[in-house]
Amino acid sequence: MAVFSTKKPNFISMDLGTSYTLVYVAGTGVVYNEPSIVAYRIKDNHIIAVGNEAYKMIGKGNKAIRIVRPMEDGVITDIRATEAQLRYIFNRLRIAKQLKGSIMLLACPSTVTELEKNALKRIATNLGADKVFVEEEVKMAALGGGVDIYKPVGNLVIDSGGGTTDVAVLSSGDLVLSKSVKVAGNLFNEEILKYIRSQYGLEIGIKTAEIIKIEIGSLAKYSDERKIKIYGRDIVSGLPREIEVGPEEIREVLKVPVSRIIDLVVQVLEETPPELAGDIFRNGMTICGGGALIRGIDKYFEDTLQLPAKIGEQPLLAVINGTIKFESDIFELLRREHTKQQELNY
Repeated sequence: MAVFSTKKPNFISMDLGTSYTLVYVAGTGVVYNEPSIVAYRIKDNHIIAVGNEAYKMIGKGNKAIRIVRPMEDGVITDIRATEAQLRYIFNRLRIAKQLKGSIMLLACPSTVTELEKNALKRIATNLGADKVFVEEEVKMAALGGGVDIYKPVGNLVIDSGGGTTDVAVLSSGDLVLSKSVKVAGNLFNEEILKYIRSQYGLEIGIKTAEIIKIEIGSLAKYSDERKIKIYGRDIVSGLPREIEVGPEEIREVLKVPVSRIIDLVVQVLEETPPELAGDIFRNGMTICGGGALIRGIDKYFEDTLQLPAKIGEQPLLAVINGTIKFESDIFELLRREHTKQQELNY
């Protein structure tokens, strides 16, 4: 297909996150925003649910069902499940015609390898895309979070998702350097789960741990603090039991893994060129992703690092919003490639 010979091709972008997958179709908007989870029937490896429906099965399935996260800790753990998930999503959305000849942009964690990127490109091409681009999530998060990455000014961005937290410095339209750590929302849930078990002798599921994080998780005191009731299984008696958990204890639990993110920010700053470091000292950092929703995280980062911190615009949608803004960049790149090819042919 000659990209600029007739009409402008369809533009489709995806945020392939550890926790959530989002799909954007130009002219329509965000058409899919659901958990990155696939449920298989074990006996014939047939997909029975994806996204929200598969999420409901976590901890409530049976021995005939296998629950899979195609991406764990920012790494593609099952490329077949990834392809099956994408095919299922696009079939459900009924946008197969829009995929044919489209330009597709995939936003992935920085920990995804070149081999995995090439595999994703092949999947997108098999689905019908004409050209496929892969960009790091943290770059897209910066764009979507309201950071002007195109100016020759240093910007520090923290994108804390489900499996990884990426810390990057951007300037003049691209990444200067980036680092990643496997500390993010999923690990926060696991730490809460372990705390409840050790402190209260209560076994809870990962979904209950996530509810605790969302309901009362914080890194600084807030005005309407309250305790919440949770339910689980007593590890001694094996019987169901109810307890109350307060925000102050969960705050201490979260500070331990968050300290590793702080350490990563320090590492990035130590490697940042001096001129860009000066910009960051003046302008501070922008926090995006689900981690940005933890109460008081901006104040905690400010106090710990002695740098201004702010929450990015629509932090949960920052990556997909960034891909939308990046659409014009991609078509400009394709236009230049087309012009260059014409000159060579001439």
